[in-house]
Amino acid sequence: MSASRALSAPYQIQSAVAADAGEVEALERMCFPAPWRREFFDSEIVAESRYNRVVKNNARQVIGYLFSMYYLDEMHINKIAVRPPERRLGIATALMKDCTEFARSIGIRSISLEVRQSNHNAQTFYHGLNLRALYNRPNYYPDGEAAVVMALNL
Repeated sequence: MSASRALSAPYQIQSAVAADAGEVEALERMCFPAPWRREFFDSEIVAESRYNRVVKNNARQVIGYLFSMYYLDEMHINKIAVRPPERRLGIATALMKDCTEFARSIGIRSISLEVRQSNHNAQTFYHGLNLRALYNRPNYYPDGEAAVVMALNL
């Protein structure tokens, strides 16, 4: 998609491939208290109806990713993360815009995701992208924390 133009050098958005899974998993462990295992990323990269993207720097290191799935006219963001030193540089915004452009191009009508109820920064970020909180999903995370389900109608 064209959203890679929205990122300034030295960053580039591209499709996630099997060779990226190790770096994606390492970043996942850095960013989340209940991280996905490597096997999940391995299977998502090759699964049907997925839109999985990574952001790499000039050193070809994965510094961000977005993993999503779609069915009929709905898309779900499973995972999005950016390495802490590169946060607030527009990388997550570029990933979300790239995903939204793709979704529109294939006729998706809504995009949804879950975010920890305590993660107010992420909720503010998603609100800024016009996602709206729909409801809370109790005990969603392994530690018992609720998730806020957010969605964007396209």
